[in-house]
Parts: sequence; structure tokens; C-alpha cells
Amino acid sequence: MTHLDSPHSPSHEIEPNPMNSTRTGRIPIELKPEVVTAVIDTREQLPLDLSPLGTVAGTLSTGDYSVAGLETLIAIERKSLPDLLSCVGQERERFDREVQRLLAYPVRAVVVEATWLDLERGEWRSRVTPAAAVGSVLGWTANGVPFLLVGDRAAAGRTVAKMLFLAARRRWREMRPWLDATLNGGVVEQKNGAIQPTGSDK
Repeated sequence: MTHLDSPHSPSHEIEPNPMNSTRTGRIPIELKPEVVTAVIDTREQLPLDLSPLGTVAGTLSTGDYSVAGLETLIAIERKSLPDLLSCVGQERERFDREVQRLLAYPVRAVVVEATWLDLERGEWRSRVTPAAAVGSVLGWTANGVPFLLVGDRAAAGRTVAKMLFLAARRRWREMRPWLDATLNGGVVEQKNGAIQPTGSDK
């Protein structure tokens, strides 16, 4: 399982693994889902299926899902439809604070196990009206936290796993020149706004 380093998390350090390098001394060009470790908050009672990612339980300050080593950069919250209705209604103040905390993460989202049609129909036993539910979700989204209404639990698992992998892969691509240079004893320089080993024409 690969733990990707976060610049805001000094307790995690990237150490290139020679076992992952090729004969030319370079690390793999691309990151594969199977080597990414998702962190599932210990308070998540029914964790989603995030395969093919690896998983580990951990305490997250915000959100239900993140990536090991990138906990300060990625936060994804999962909500069932009843959860969402509670956030719109009786838990509104608490969830508004949660939304504010999510805004501090470059990669953030709330994945909901429901559809827009579910919200518009309002077929639930709650004092929350369809208009209030739709308006609240649009308001939170407008404030900067994307809400992804994906349909059901299985779709939520696939969506969260894909988001975590894409965020981890982006970080991997950003750090790969540094990892290559470190593995080969080289020096990293800034060129055209991107970091890459010295002597590279790419």
C-alpha cells in the first residue's frame, strides 16, 4: 500500500522504494489504483466498498474518506438521503460548520446516496420540504462544496473510490520528477512552472 506525502503533513515522508523502480532507475510512470490506500474514518459505521483501492481505518478531522498521506488535502463526506435531510433540518448548524471545514481542503465533496429526482419528489417522512432540500444542496454547492447525487450506495462507493484515486494520481504526477531525481541522486529544478530533474528536456 502506498502512502502519498502531503506537504502539510510533516509526519509523512516520501521514501522512494527501489523495488518499484525499473532497471533504468526510474519509478513507474503511472500510479495504479491497487497501490493507493484509502483512509476510512472510524466513525463511518457502514464503510463503502472502495475496491480496487486498499483501505485502512483512521481518524479524520473532516470527512469520511481520504487518502493515506493526503489527509490534509482530500476530504470526502458520504451522506444517505436520511442523513442529508437531517443536515437540511435539525442538524443544519452542525453541518454548516462541517461545510466550512471542507472548504479548507483542495479536494472536497459530499457524495449523496440519492438522485436529484429523489429530492424533487420528496417521498419521505420528514418536515423538510423538497424545495428546502434542493435549495440547501444548491446553496452549499454555490459556496464551494460540490454535492454529487449519485443514486445508490454502490454508485457512491464507485464514485468515492474514483475521486480518491484521481486525486492521488494527480499528486503522484506532481511529485514523480522529485521522486525520480531522489532515486537517481539528482537535483530537482523548476522549469516552465513545473518541477523536474536537472538535465531533463521534458
